[in-house]
Amino acid sequence: MYQYRVILSLIFCFLFPWLQGCVVATAGTGAVGTTALATDRRTAGTIVDDQATQVKAIHAISRNPALWKQSHINVMCYNNVLLLVGQTPTEEFKREAFDAVSEIPKIRRVHNELTIEQPISFSVRSKDSWITTQIKTKLIGNKQISANRIKVITEDGIVYLMGLTTPEEEMIATDIARAIPGVDKVVQIFETI
Repeated sequence: MYQYRVILSLIFCFLFPWLQGCVVATAGTGAVGTTALATDRRTAGTIVDDQATQVKAIHAISRNPALWKQSHINVMCYNNVLLLVGQTPTEEFKREAFDAVSEIPKIRRVHNELTIEQPISFSVRSKDSWITTQIKTKLIGNKQISANRIKVITEDGIVYLMGLTTPEEEMIATDIARAIPGVDKVVQIFETI
């Protein structure tokens, strides 16, 4: 029994960074989930739709084996707005990625921020993850903004911020992101309320 718990713990620790967006949707019955839902400006249905859209987008892109193998693509969805970031070696692949996700129902807009270059190294991806973690931590620690109203992803030193925000929240989040070492640029994909 102990061995199974250790194995499950290791699997959870490995998968947690990829599952963090699912916490709000699946933890709705606990105190954390209730608090997160109460401060999120999206409806519960939209939160679930966003999670489903991310999975569908990854699946749609992966159905093109050449694109999938030769590219590094991350997907993020917030309030039915989809963001594609990463690297792909050709303009044709960039277009194919866009076309693949454009057919997914309920997407209102697709921001295709893929760059035409070879995929970045694992060490650069690790630095990007560290930058994202630092920004999220600073957002959680900031009393002027609710951290779950803003999604953050970093790709090759470029930070992308998404959310339903006020102009003040946008400024706070952007300033936090710009202050983190290693950030080359901050791209705002906010919907101002």
